[in-house]
Amino acid sequence: MEDYIVIKALENGVNIIGLTSGRDTKLHHTEKLDKGEVFVAQFTANTTAIKINGKAEVYTKHGKVLSDERQ
Repeated sequence: MEDYIVIKALENGVNIIGLTSGRDTKLHHTEKLDKGEVFVAQFTANTTAIKINGKAEVYTKHGKVLSDERQ
């Protein structure tokens, strides 16, 4: 089973970007969440990194992380 994370948007317009790795890092998936929406993302052979823009709570097997607030 692959690792996954849960992302909960704390504001409207949180962007989630799925990235691949290898010779070149490539964007392969994007999502936009509004406040209160939850997204479950799984790390796979295709998704090796996830970038989150906006204020969100991120839950992983290592615990909860808050993204930085925009100034």
